Amino acid sequence: MPPRVKKLLGFALLLPALGLYFFAAAALGERVPDFQLLKASYFLVAGIAWAFPAKYLMVWMNAEPRSAKPAPEQD
Repeated sequence: MPPRVKKLLGFALLLPALGLYFFAAAALGERVPDFQLLKASYFLVAGIAWAFPAKYLMVWMNAEPRSAKPAPEQD
């Protein structure tokens, strides 16, 4: 797959996924008991957790395309 297509596809997947994640994290945050330390811990973890799946998507988007045939060797 060409790099430009991979980046466009990754971007098109990342933005809606992040929006859904942030909406779900905020909605779940409302269900956390009203103890400040517990709420702060939840939002700290939820605020960092999105980066791990996004990292793998970014690595895939920026990976070099595999060539169909190996490069010729030079002496």
